[in-house]
Amino acid sequence: MIRHDYSRVDPKRRTHIDPKKRQFAKAEFQQQNYEHRLNFYILPPTAEITLEEFETWAINRLKVLSELEACSFRNRSPEETSEYMTSILNKYLPLRSNSSRSQSLQDERKKDHYSHFILRLAFSATEDLRRRFSRLETMLFRLRFKDDDLRERQEFVRSLNLEWEEVKEDEKRELRDELVAASRSKKGEEQDWFKVDWERVPELVEQRKVLLKRGKAYVPQREQMSLVVAEFTKRLDEALELTARALPRLDEDDRLAPILSHLSQSFNAPDAAYSSSDASIDGLSIITANAIDTLSQNFPLCMQNLHMTLRANSHLKHYGRLQYTLFLKGIGLSLEECIVFWRRSFKLMTDDKFQKEYKYNVRHAYGDVGGDANRRGRGYTPYSCQKILTEPVPGPGQAHGCPYRTFTSDNLTSLLQRVGINDRDVLKTVKEDVSKQRYHVACNRVFEHTHKREIKKVKDDGTWSATDLDTIVHPNTYFKRSWLLKHLGEGNAGIVNGEKMEE
Repeated sequence: MIRHDYSRVDPKRRTHIDPKKRQFAKAEFQQQNYEHRLNFYILPPTAEITLEEFETWAINRLKVLSELEACSFRNRSPEETSEYMTSILNKYLPLRSNSSRSQSLQDERKKDHYSHFILRLAFSATEDLRRRFSRLETMLFRLRFKDDDLRERQEFVRSLNLEWEEVKEDEKRELRDELVAASRSKKGEEQDWFKVDWERVPELVEQRKVLLKRGKAYVPQREQMSLVVAEFTKRLDEALELTARALPRLDEDDRLAPILSHLSQSFNAPDAAYSSSDASIDGLSIITANAIDTLSQNFPLCMQNLHMTLRANSHLKHYGRLQYTLFLKGIGLSLEECIVFWRRSFKLMTDDKFQKEYKYNVRHAYGDVGGDANRRGRGYTPYSCQKILTEPVPGPGQAHGCPYRTFTSDNLTSLLQRVGINDRDVLKTVKEDVSKQRYHVACNRVFEHTHKREIKKVKDDGTWSATDLDTIVHPNTYFKRSWLLKHLGEGNAGIVNGEKMEE
């Protein structure tokens, strides 16, 4: 067990402790009681959690934030986002209301509380990370605020003591015409209004939903959510700045540093832990070397590029071979068939050269030879998108990596057209994604374009949920999802074996 005392960020929390006794002092706050589903994350958590909980909770929250960001990039409407995120939130970060009478309310809220502060710590280092984290946390808070139980939401808002100034009846009568015009309703004078500094509601000012007068914004009751959300963002931005200034002074446990570093890297392209169950496909078995050419139609662009380069040159350099071998291992190609695949692909070299210089590397990747982990027969796991994106850029003659990241704009367009992407709007949008370094979003956009009919079908008939169609962050997930969508309703007709795929 480890204890993460976030109170160190705020020196005011410990001024009453004798410096000589500080290291032995008991945390001022231990287990907290969460009265409300919603949270402004003002009070840092100080109770004990395990290292596994620390990492797992943060990764789950990161998955939620990444999906929210993907919804934003794909221009989903608020309604579409809410519908899409429901199953994602239920899976990774459930947060039920008091009226649900669930026995796990406190555990859910504790996980939400801790995961927010863990990511706040991980993403405070740079201005870009702070800005993105604040924007996505605000989106998440807004989503929850809209879906919250009305009575519980009002109780939460009252607990915040936001010091809104209520507009009195005499002032409402004085500003009657202007309030009616601002509310675009004849009942403008009749409803409740609040008065705040206009800087606190920039969103409402921009949308012209408030009356501006003498530096104040007059906000109707129905726009309460914007007031609360704006206050949430303001406080979070201030807290992130404080955390950023405190980071150099934090004496974090050295076990946490790699986790926090990994989390911040994963914010660019969320990492995905690989397991054979995630990649295995019912009805797809006995994959052979002969099947790879046909199956490559379902590969993501990075693997299609490696496959086409291999077919064109009858060779791949080391890192390309390793990336591709692990991917093929992940789709279910056995070690024996993988060796056959590479031997046939390297058709320009002698058998003796292949046996001496290349066969061992394939066996090593599969865990058939080598030390430590390989002795236990596991070998290396297939690379995730995050792993591929954070590797060094390939040099001359190398074909590994992510084409969305490493190719020039013209070369990327040519490669996409070569694999059948000719829609001008898709090519234009992918180019925009790449220019903003949203590589995994560009890849998902291509996937959605090439599978749009199948995706519509599984959505319409309800056979796939939102979590079945969440953002792809692993090449093997891309292949599995593509193959399943392209073989809908075939059952075992899609079995791939040496005889069936021979031609």
